[in-house]
Amino acid sequence: MALFMPQEHKSIERAAQLEQSFGGAESNVAIGLARLGASVGWFGALGNDPFGRLILKALRGEGVDVSRVRLSDEATTGMMFREHVAGRLAVHYYRKHSAASRMQPEELDEDYIRGAKLLHVTGITTALSDNCRKTVRRAVDIAKHAGVPVSFDPNLRLKLWSIEEARETLLDLAEDVDYFLPGWDELKLLYDTDDFNVIRGKLNSLKAITVIKGMGDATLVMEQGKETSVPFYPAETVVDTVGAGDGFCAGFLAGVRNGMTPVEAVRLGSIAGSLVVQMRGDWEALPDWDVVEQRMSAKAWVER
Repeated sequence: MALFMPQEHKSIERAAQLEQSFGGAESNVAIGLARLGASVGWFGALGNDPFGRLILKALRGEGVDVSRVRLSDEATTGMMFREHVAGRLAVHYYRKHSAASRMQPEELDEDYIRGAKLLHVTGITTALSDNCRKTVRRAVDIAKHAGVPVSFDPNLRLKLWSIEEARETLLDLAEDVDYFLPGWDELKLLYDTDDFNVIRGKLNSLKAITVIKGMGDATLVMEQGKETSVPFYPAETVVDTVGAGDGFCAGFLAGVRNGMTPVEAVRLGSIAGSLVVQMRGDWEALPDWDVVEQRMSAKAWVER
């Protein structure tokens, strides 16, 4: 999406000027992975308008393969307006009838997915429309049948759909993935309980390695009945928390790609996420490999 933000923490209502950028969970993760040395492609649809062309060029410039992106003359690029006032973050979406919301399963390049080492999807795309849900479902099915691991971040956005719709779609997808990357707050909403023992039972029934973000000041890795708590990597200062989860996800997937254990990959993801929050914007502060490597330390994690 195109992204617009007031400067200096003003409200949109009172701002005379807006900064222009772009954002989106999947494209943020793609940029993060490319900066960490991965060969990565992004599937999507954008309007054939100034915003869509800007996003396409920026992604290409970051080393992301955009050869499977479609520019539409029939629909516009989605937009997002964000304001951060007095400690309160508000996001306003304008995505209905956007080019992305019109994506269809038959537009997927099945051979491209079959040839990947990993497919990453998020719940945001599934929230845009029924045909988007079918498109994501089809992509996951293609990957599964080809033996391609699937990573899934639910990225619950209740401004885009109801919790009832989200539960039906997202929990169904979680049954079929290899890496499930929810936040603790998302799990409480999806399973309609804050009882961790109940949620633990649900997650242990999945085949996926589950990585729960935001368990206090740590990330919990659940793998084959074993739970490991990985402390957050500290941030020197916090400027903008948006994009932290995408930075974490990019770091985690880069670690998995490089042969790290899930716990080691979570530690790398935590470093990437901590760097993202120290700059304004969704993806601008995503680090390259040299930066995260320098920050690797002997910080211990706790097993239980």
